[in-house]
Amino acid sequence: MKVLYVCFGISLLLLSCDKNEVGDISLGVFTTQDIKLNTMVDPIVTGVTCHVASIEADLSLSDPSDSSIACRQTGEISAAMIATIDKSKSGEIVFKKSKSIFFKSMKIRRVFDEQSQTLMYVSYSTKETSGSFKHSLSTVPLWGTQAYVMPETSEL
Repeated sequence: MKVLYVCFGISLLLLSCDKNEVGDISLGVFTTQDIKLNTMVDPIVTGVTCHVASIEADLSLSDPSDSSIACRQTGEISAAMIATIDKSKSGEIVFKKSKSIFFKSMKIRRVFDEQSQTLMYVSYSTKETSGSFKHSLSTVPLWGTQAYVMPETSEL
């Protein structure tokens, strides 16, 4: 029985280890929930770094859905990078993390607003919680980068 507890403890430690984790804030002595701070570099637009704060419940089968995201330009953004991204209205998923054994996950999707020349990053939960799908938005304007293209103005 002791071996089972040790294996369970080691499994929990391995699950909580995240190479992208840059911070861990305890919510108190009498709770198993922490705020985890993770960093994510966009795999295509590598000049963008996003930081995501989310609640993780170490001894629970399901983490809360709340999250917050902040993305900033941290390097060069080239026209070649922008040329290769999905420019559809739904964009593309750039990051996904399981939040529950019950098929809930947190996803980050990149959407390009061509008119304002802005990358939008939306962090959202795939399961409804308390009547709402939790989500958060951050934007990275291309103004001042090599990728910026002057939007065409419509004449009246």
